[in-house]
Amino acid sequence: MSYITDLARDAHAAQHHTTATRAIPGQMLDDVIRSMPLARRTMLRGGFGAGLGALFGSMSLVACGGSDAVLPPEVAQAAESFAVSFQKIAATTTDSVSVPAGYTMEVLFSAGDAVEPNSVAYAGTPLGSVDTEKFAGGNHDGMIFFVLPGIDGNKRGLLAINHEAPDAGILGITGYNPATATAEQKKIILSSVGVSIIEVQEVAGKWTVVKNSVYNKRYTGNSNYRVSGPAAAVVGSTVIGTLNNCASGETPWGTYLTCEETTDNYLDPAQPPNGYGWVVEIDPQNQLAGMPVKRTALGRFDHENTAYMLDSANNLAIYMGDDSTPGCIYKFVPSAKFTPDNRAANTNLLDTGTLYVAKFNANGTGEWRALVQGQNGLVAGAQDPGVTTQSLIPPAAVTVNFNTQADVLIETKAAARVAGGTLMDRPEWITVGPDKRIYVTCTNNSGRAVTDTANPRTANRQGHIIRWSETGNSPTATTFNWEIFLLAGDPRLSAVTEKGNINGDTFSSPDGIAVDPKGRLWVQTDAGTSSTTTNTYGNNAMYYLDQSTKESKRFLVGPNGCEITGLAYTPDLKTFFINIQHPNGTWPSNLQGNTYPARSSTIVVRRADGKPVGA
Repeated sequence: MSYITDLARDAHAAQHHTTATRAIPGQMLDDVIRSMPLARRTMLRGGFGAGLGALFGSMSLVACGGSDAVLPPEVAQAAESFAVSFQKIAATTTDSVSVPAGYTMEVLFSAGDAVEPNSVAYAGTPLGSVDTEKFAGGNHDGMIFFVLPGIDGNKRGLLAINHEAPDAGILGITGYNPATATAEQKKIILSSVGVSIIEVQEVAGKWTVVKNSVYNKRYTGNSNYRVSGPAAAVVGSTVIGTLNNCASGETPWGTYLTCEETTDNYLDPAQPPNGYGWVVEIDPQNQLAGMPVKRTALGRFDHENTAYMLDSANNLAIYMGDDSTPGCIYKFVPSAKFTPDNRAANTNLLDTGTLYVAKFNANGTGEWRALVQGQNGLVAGAQDPGVTTQSLIPPAAVTVNFNTQADVLIETKAAARVAGGTLMDRPEWITVGPDKRIYVTCTNNSGRAVTDTANPRTANRQGHIIRWSETGNSPTATTFNWEIFLLAGDPRLSAVTEKGNINGDTFSSPDGIAVDPKGRLWVQTDAGTSSTTTNTYGNNAMYYLDQSTKESKRFLVGPNGCEITGLAYTPDLKTFFINIQHPNGTWPSNLQGNTYPARSSTIVVRRADGKPVGA
């Protein structure tokens, strides 16, 4: 979740209250400040006003944040140990990236770096839209590493990287206001969001971007996107721009799912709001026809990431969190099965199927309720109960007419509430482990007033993690069993509700989460960056969590002002790619010997002895 996003769109949302954009207590930046004390083997086979003024005057906080790939058996090294043995590191508050002893860290790719062939990189002087459209956008977030057919994926591949919001310091625009911005200023700002596809390689022990690769491509807020699925007839056949590309996911057929974490284009409000808040499918190889495309069957809300589960019969489910305060958890089950041996046959798999919302029962069971017009109260004249968790006084119900499936998908948030979905504390990243257990980070909800078993703390400033298993470990199951995996916090905090129950290194506001192909659980944080928080936890960091003992070990700490987000890796797990989002000191310039503004960047983390990361 991006607090920069909240600040930026607040002024616009105040003038355009809808069920999708109305402000919720506890979510906005001011509220937070006040409250502070895949299978890879398939691929290897081929297969704004004042708010905006504040944003662009001085960048500060943002949020969000993998990869749930399965290690290919053809590259697995049986003799290799993946048992976690790294020496955990201390909490720090420095303008640097800290890693364990015996590890190396390199900066690979920063906001403003060249992407498309023959593009120009930022070199200290702001550039025009023709150039910014081709270089790296800002606020690096979710990302996936894709192996290319016939190529050693441990040495070369494609990184697809989300850009959640502009890194304003390199754009030369301050006080951006869409009402008064010139056409050129709008193009520059909108070029800084979206997705970068870059080819990367290891040569002589160093990872670099392959300059002028035919795969290197930008998808931005100025690009055109096709629209498909049940809501396309209402939204239109095309939409200009993708925005707030927060976290992401992948499909078993090797495409990239970038997730839009906003349901309106606050950077260019002239665009119809129903064009945003979707999952966008991109082919990183740029070979499949009809992409990029906004897949409306997956619903419109503040998407965080996607994670998939696939069974032996090739049934598929896509899991998604709504990074709202509060928001629901969803899954989409396609009507057809995944076709493993024909990549193109899956091109429209995400256009037809059933979208579900999760209901967490007090007894540890749960159910998936279909968001289908005519079912579960989704009819004309439906009464949306609204956000009932943020006040002891329930809001007045609002009539919503669900006459078609397009209505359900465009107003997914309202549909989920009508159907009885559980309102969770900012459900962000979801990950599916090799054992098919599913984890979701509920980052925080400082405004929660009404609790339930799955969200047990009022004013939940620290956040928690929930784990569940589908009945029969089936992606098509309509029931599940769940538990609270842990409550974040620290015993040194005075409030009982903020102490948590972490065993080991404590943290606040879990955000990014991934179970790697060897079943190791990694968590990244997006806590506040004021001294109120860093005095307890240090800067935002990345942790390993033992799934049995729940022991937490701090693996990496980021520079001042940043969020740690995005996690991708090579098939042998010897290279980890991690994103450092919105640093606010001098990093990485203090490493690179220049005086550029602090920039969001993708880093490479490895063991110096060449063994798997974490082992």
